Formats: sequence, C-alpha cells, structure tokens
Amino acid sequence: MKLRRSRASKRGRIEIIPMIDVMFFLLATFMLTSLAMQRLDAVRVNLPQGRAQQMSEDRPLTLSVSRANQVFINQQPVQLRQIEPLVAKLLHRDGNIVVAADDGASHGVVVQAMLEARKAGAEHFLVAVHRE
Repeated sequence: MKLRRSRASKRGRIEIIPMIDVMFFLLATFMLTSLAMQRLDAVRVNLPQGRAQQMSEDRPLTLSVSRANQVFINQQPVQLRQIEPLVAKLLHRDGNIVVAADDGASHGVVVQAMLEARKAGAEHFLVAVHRE
C-alpha cells in the first residue's frame, strides 16, 4: 500500500507580467530619450511622412531645400554652384549628408543639389522625414 503525503507540494511559478511591464517602461524611456537627443541643423521645412531609423551622428552636414527652392547647407543659404566647394570643406569623414527637403520643393532642385554634393565626395544621403 502506498501512502500519500499529507501535504501536496506546489510547483513554483514565475510571474512574467511584472517583467513585461518593466520592459515596456524601459522601451518607452529609451524611445523618448533618443527623440530628445535628435538635433538637425536645418532650415525649418515641412517634411514628408515616412519611417526612418534614428541618426547616430551628433551634428551631421545638412542639405536643406525650402518650398521656394532655396538651397541651404547647415542653415547657410547657397547657390547650386557653391555646393561642391562648401560640402568638400564641411563633409565629415563618413560621407553622410542629411537631406531635408520640403515636400513642396521641386524634385529637380533637390536632385541637382544632391548631385553637386556627390561631386564633393558625399557617399550616403540620409533623407529626413517627419515621424508618423
């Protein structure tokens, strides 16, 4: 005959819900912190909607095109022919340029400005968008 124990043993449980709460809190904290750290040295333009990764550079070289098709490099107004020498002087070693073009700007002016910057050694263009 088999005897039963008078006290049944219970298996321990790990509660996962508090851990999920902590992870969501950390996620929200890091997202808000990364948004607060974003600095664009650009002229104020209405950016098109889109999804993009967060930038890692502190002060990137910014090429802006306003609605009136005026071109700016780091908030300094320039003509298309002046872009190449100025970008060659200011370009970081990684070759990244942030393009912040107003959604009402002429596509041709934006492309011409990017081509002039490419002549100066720009390798990668990061397009600035307004986060949804």
